[in-house]
Amino acid sequence: MTIDLSPLDSVQRVLFEVPLAPMQGHRFQPTGFPGLGAATFQTSNGTCLLVESAQSMANRLELTCWDEAKQDLKADLDGLSHVRVLRNGSLLTDTILESHRLNSPYLLQNSDRIFFDQIKSELGISETGPIDRRKLADVLLKYDIGSLLHGVFLAKKELAGGRLRVARALSAFIEADGVRIAASGGVKNDHVNPSGDTKAGFGNVPFARDEFTAERITLYANLDLAQIRGYGLGREAESLLILLALFKLRTLIDGNLRLRTACDLCATCESIPAILPKGLTLPSLGDLTAALKPIIAVCKNRMTVSEVDFNDKIEAKKGKEEADEVLPDKTDEDEG
Repeated sequence: MTIDLSPLDSVQRVLFEVPLAPMQGHRFQPTGFPGLGAATFQTSNGTCLLVESAQSMANRLELTCWDEAKQDLKADLDGLSHVRVLRNGSLLTDTILESHRLNSPYLLQNSDRIFFDQIKSELGISETGPIDRRKLADVLLKYDIGSLLHGVFLAKKELAGGRLRVARALSAFIEADGVRIAASGGVKNDHVNPSGDTKAGFGNVPFARDEFTAERITLYANLDLAQIRGYGLGREAESLLILLALFKLRTLIDGNLRLRTACDLCATCESIPAILPKGLTLPSLGDLTAALKPIIAVCKNRMTVSEVDFNDKIEAKKGKEEADEVLPDKTDEDEG
């Protein structure tokens, strides 16, 4: 299947606004931030709410490429570059799973400096002096193509003094308009010792919980074509990056938008027209998968799958012996 990308030649951005709704019922739970809670804000249309942040959406878009059962890249994407980190012969992590991609401490702070020195050598950049952005893009394409869409910041002084940055070329977030609080609550029951010490995890713990309803929930997506062209990687690599970005977006929309236990969303339409450029529609997942395979094959000689051993000791950060009590509705699922 060939997807004609020529209509994108004259535009700088591809913008989508995808209407969403709760899979069931009316309520949903937004992302929460420490010391802030739900991020509400006012516009001319009333109270709005950040449902999912750009940071969280970037990581979710990366996971559309990952096969959890296989613990590797999805078979349809074989040939794309990424770095696997091994420990005692088993997978420890992968750049696809790392929030900061190649800036993972399991790569750049590894006492085994083979991979770090290899990257440094190929970049050929000293701590001072101008940065060759095209060479940086070419190295990122070779080792971790996802960094060119997700963005990366190689924050190591030995790598151009920590100046190697690539902004996100594909970004997304979810907002809700016309929101209202749907207050509820519950209790963590201890049927053995209801009046036990709650600080130690015993006893019944009542809690309040704020969910929301909304007139509209929208997923906003922005693909920066000008940035992709600015990498100077050539027409074929540009096409690969554009198709890969559209694949990630379509996979996320068609697949799992269960952001939290109480935030299970779905798109309300099958056809997703772009806001910009007019006339463009997000291709189907089947068409995108079929179009990706031949362009991956064309660019395969410019990419590699690397394996790095990480055998350093992994230590937990020392902190309080007793953690503060966490109520049942404040789980790690609330993190954006």
